[in-house]
This record gives sequence, structure tokens and C-alpha cells, in this order.
Amino acid sequence: GNRGKETGEKKQGKRSKGKETGEKKQGKGNRGKEAGEKKQGKGNREEKKVVVRKKTGRFRRAGRYLSAPAAVMLLALALSGCSGSLPETPDMGTASEENERASEDVDTHGEAEDIGAVYGEICEQAVETGVTGSLDMMERIVGGLGERGYAAVDSENQVDMTRPEQIWDFCRAVDEKESAEAMVIVVTESGFRKFDLKTEGGRVNIVRGYYEYDLEGCLQNRSTVQYQADLWQYTEEGYLIFEGSYFSEENYVFTLSDTSEQTALRVAPLDEKCREMNRTCLLPVGYEQNNIFLCNWSQEDYGDLDFYDIFDRFYPIYFNRPLPYTADKNLGVGAVYQIPEDLFETVVGTYFPVDIGTLRARTIYVPETAAYEYRPRGFFETEYAEIPCPEVVDCTENQDGTVALLVNGVYPHGNTSRAFTHRVVIRPLKEGGFQYISNQMVFSDSEDTWWHSDRLTQEEWREVYRGDF
Repeated sequence: GNRGKETGEKKQGKRSKGKETGEKKQGKGNRGKEAGEKKQGKGNREEKKVVVRKKTGRFRRAGRYLSAPAAVMLLALALSGCSGSLPETPDMGTASEENERASEDVDTHGEAEDIGAVYGEICEQAVETGVTGSLDMMERIVGGLGERGYAAVDSENQVDMTRPEQIWDFCRAVDEKESAEAMVIVVTESGFRKFDLKTEGGRVNIVRGYYEYDLEGCLQNRSTVQYQADLWQYTEEGYLIFEGSYFSEENYVFTLSDTSEQTALRVAPLDEKCREMNRTCLLPVGYEQNNIFLCNWSQEDYGDLDFYDIFDRFYPIYFNRPLPYTADKNLGVGAVYQIPEDLFETVVGTYFPVDIGTLRARTIYVPETAAYEYRPRGFFETEYAEIPCPEVVDCTENQDGTVALLVNGVYPHGNTSRAFTHRVVIRPLKEGGFQYISNQMVFSDSEDTWWHSDRLTQEEWREVYRGDF
């Protein structure tokens, strides 16, 4: 009986081997089919390369007029081959279960694909029509999204928001504790952030997605977080400011706490003349590592104005290249340079009408070498990473030909659209350009600008570097 059973098993084994042999033959057939598909795919890739070369040639030419990130973005959008649904990355952060339920109905990726399509279409149109300047490109993208019905603004708040009434209506609903939903798109040079807002009973829940184009021209979801707004306010200056926190495993390893996120978006439109003066006179200088707009000074009394800060900020503007006088690579060594008097006086005197005697008296001038002693800012004069940004909100032409600019220091990290206010007076020059005449601090909502570091005095510098100069 056992031998009969073994004989049956052997026959069954032969049949199985026969089946395996058939499968192997079929596998060879499939591999042959795959090989044919690979050859066809190779041919498609060769054809695709030709198309990409034609497209990227146009985008590379446009890239000469763009910042590096924008040029990369345009090159990426020129590439073809991305299809199907939006690649999705795991959420970097989550909030409470209640917030998660509030965001269940949000079509996060579907709308993002539609927005991305509009984004890419406008970029290609801008290149074809020659409108490739960074600001012009941003205006076209924001404007194009507005035409499609979206509330949109750029990440630097340099372009008026489209469809602002959608956000005003939402803010009214929050104040009146009604139920409402809204969405706002914040455009960056390489993608966009999408904020889905939902309010009920005066509370605001937020789902923020960050989308970016990769080098193959595919729209990627870099992160999606959701949280309830701990701070929500619409300011007198026309800004929507909100803040919330969420848990992120990646960030928790370093901070041992939730990750906070602050957002400040200008909703109210701003006069174009103010924007133009801001781009020309304030933004190139800003508040980073200088006190030009952080103290009171005038032609009659320069107060605490640091002329070395002026040299730092305006050398790159005057020569259109980085400042070559840098700090020593060894953080414990204080670098000292001798700047020829012609160079130092030309840079400072071009933008500030200071006489040579005053300039030399307020700096370290060495007559023997006809040079100014210059110590670049070092490690002990670094500042906080997040600082305010200037925004001109009023422009007045005076009878003496000067122009007074009222400027707010917008500080998203501090959750304020007016950390301080100052008045800058400039004098336009007949041959073009302008000079700074005075700065007056008008208002400050804090006792000091804690994020700013003044330059070390000569005594402080010697103490820090122990006379190593």
C-alpha cells in the first residue's frame, strides 16, 4: 500500500515538474517580451531627450535673468515624463485627533495637482513671452491663480494677494464664531504652500501642505502638517497672522518639544509706489547686521550710526560683488584690514552725504597709510536667524525735494506686522540714484531689538580677542 502511494506521489511530482517546465518556457517568453519593451522604451527615451533638449535650451536662456532657485524651477518644469497622481510623502507632523477629524474632508492632493498645473503653465508662458524676472514671474503666477479663483500671495509678501475677500470673509466668520472654510496659496520660487483653513465656534484648524518641483519636473508633497491655531489675528496693518504647533518625530529628536509654525500674510493691498520705494531703498539694506535703520541719526547728528555697517552693506551694492574683507576662519582670531581711503570714502559717500572730516573722526583712520582700519563682524557679533523685514507703508514728497518713507518692521517670527516703525528720509539725485538723509525711530513694541547685535567696540574687540590684531 505504501509503495502504491509512493508511486502516485512520483507521478504527481513528474506532472509538477512538467508544469514548472511550462512556466519556465512562459517566463522566457515574458523576458523576451520585456526585452522588446525595454528596446521600445529606450527608443522613447531617445525621442524624449530630443524634446527635453529643445525645451531646456529655452529655459536655460531664461535662467540668466533669474535667481538660482527660480532658474532650477523653470528647468525642472521644462522636463517631461511625470504623470499619474501626486507623489506623496509621509506626514511630518500631526496634531490632535480633533484636528485630524477637522481635516478629513480636505482634498489635499487633488487640489494641489490642479494648482501645480496652473503654476507650471504660467511659468512656461512667462518664458515664451520673455517675462522671466523673479518679481514679474511671481506676479504672473499669483495673478494666474487669482484668475482661477484662488486666494494667493507670494511668500515674501511683495505681490498683492488675489481674491482677498475670501480671507476677509473667513476672518469675519472666525470673529462671529460661525462655520466656514477657506484656502490660501503661498507661492515660492520652487513651489507653493497650501493652507486649508476651517473654523467652527471661533477655533481655527489648519492643514498646511508644502509642494515643490523636483529636478525631473514632478510636483512633490514635501510635507503636510495639521494643527489648531493657538494665535489668530488680523492686524491693523492688513496682515493675517497665525501660529500653531504640531508633533514631528524628526524635529522632536533635536528639540524634545512640538514644532511651532508662524505665518504672516499680507491680505490688504499696498500702494505700488510704496512697494517700489521699499524694493529700491529698504530691502537691499534691511536690518541684518547693521543699525542703519535701528537708531536715530541725521546729517546734523549721526548719533549711534555705525559707518562700518554702512561699508558692509553698500560695498556689494556699489560693486555688484560680495565683500572680500571677511572674518578669519579661526573663530578665535580677529581679522583686521586696511581699506584704502579712496575705496572706503567712495562707498560710504555715494549713499550718505557725510563730509570726510566727520567720517574719519567716527572711524579708525590711519594717516600714515592713508587707510581705514576695518574689522569685519565675527562669531561674537552674529545675530538671531529670524529677523524683521522692512515694509514701506507711506511715501511723502517734501517741499525741499526729499522723500519721507514711513516703514514698518514686519516680524513674522514675533507674530507682529509692526515690531517697530521708523521714518527714513532720502534725497533723489539729478544724475540718478539717491542718498539717505536721516532715520528716526517712531515706535517700538519692545524695549530693545533683542535679535540684533551691535558691532564690538574697539575695547570689547581687544578683550574678546585678547589683543590678537
